[in-house]
Amino acid sequence: MIDFAKLHGNGNDFIVIDEFEKQIIPDSNKADFAVKYCDRRFGIGADGVLFISRSDKADMKMRLFQPDASEAEMCGNGIRCLVKYAFDSGHIDVGTVAVETLACVLPAETRKDDAGFWVKVNMGQPIKTRAQIPAKGDEDDDFIDVDMHGYNVSVINTGVPHAIIFVNDLDLDILEIAPKIRFDPIFPNGTNVNFVKIESDNEVTIRTYERGVEDETLSCGTGSVAGAYLGHLLKGMDSEIMVHTKGGDLNISISNDFVFMEGPAETVYRGTILI
Repeated sequence: MIDFAKLHGNGNDFIVIDEFEKQIIPDSNKADFAVKYCDRRFGIGADGVLFISRSDKADMKMRLFQPDASEAEMCGNGIRCLVKYAFDSGHIDVGTVAVETLACVLPAETRKDDAGFWVKVNMGQPIKTRAQIPAKGDEDDDFIDVDMHGYNVSVINTGVPHAIIFVNDLDLDILEIAPKIRFDPIFPNGTNVNFVKIESDNEVTIRTYERGVEDETLSCGTGSVAGAYLGHLLKGMDSEIMVHTKGGDLNISISNDFVFMEGPAETVYRGTILI
């Protein structure tokens, strides 16, 4: 039997396996486990499986395996869910916490009020990347700013790679458009694809196609950070931005090129896999 918990951050949902005291799923089986149990018809159903364990350099370690068997470097909504699970399970108290991911160690602050459990994560400094597109004139411009498949694309890494496309209308066929960009050979490791509509100087709405899930998700934390950061940097938006996703809102703030993401995390249920 394998105990698990199901959590979500703005509808981006995860299965959590607690390996704080001992390994439950061998590393060699973690990818296959994610493929099987992320299935929404024959498994539990989720956008990924989070494994929580002890860390030598932080309060806990997070690993995320996705429905296509890939392991993601990190996940914004996922890290909030992991911290919420750690609180529910008595691994941490409300306050400050540090989480080791494949990308880096990320510090976070937690708070609990009548509206729920909130996690504010210091997402660090986004990494500007040009992928495999050669520079055009300005060698210091690290952003992609070219037409790809009919859209103007900018690229940023907020723990994982994101392609950002600013649009005037979000009524588009994301499942038709996004995979062409996500799988374009210019991205050697693939990319998440985000369509961002600026609503005002401090508000955007975003839709995200997630690499590894290979579908649109209700919310993407790192995508929201990427969209808000580039909105601030390239479009002159404010340093505090509300990001509307299909699953809910995230508060993104930018200070000295560091980006902070705050949002909720909710426990859906706990269960046991009988194997």
